[in-house]
Amino acid sequence: MKLISTDPALARLSLKNPLHFLALGFGSGLAAKAPGTFGTLAAVPLYLLMQPLGLGSYLALTLVLALAGIVICDKAAKDMGVHDHGAIVWDEVVGLLITLVAAPAGWGWLLVGFCLFRLFDILKPWPIRWLDAKVHGGFGIMIDDVLAGIFAFICLQLLACYL
Repeated sequence: MKLISTDPALARLSLKNPLHFLALGFGSGLAAKAPGTFGTLAAVPLYLLMQPLGLGSYLALTLVLALAGIVICDKAAKDMGVHDHGAIVWDEVVGLLITLVAAPAGWGWLLVGFCLFRLFDILKPWPIRWLDAKVHGGFGIMIDDVLAGIFAFICLQLLACYL
């Protein structure tokens, strides 16, 4: 199924293509407003499925999803003819999974992690903004959100230690 959109870049994608489907965060990146937030939200069920895994398995799977994201995002961006289109949200999915590595159990911690990740992803403090501007291709699409996830992870772990 081709996407029906007034955005010509989106019209070049198909949800039947597994790479496009993943790049669009299972379709969440098609949200008219705040696709990054919806993409992050789409990561929550995946996180809940991964949460019972041991730390080593969680980290290994997150690494695989991040490395696959380089290919997934690169393919979608090339097919769209646009670098890092807002609808490409697989990087947000992986960013939240990084944020929530070894997060304390509970919906409150999930919400705090979600908010911290969105904060770093939106504000893009140095060097996130620099990487976002200077590094291109699938790696460029992924790296700024990976780093935002690492920043949010550090903050979440500090909060968990001191609260």
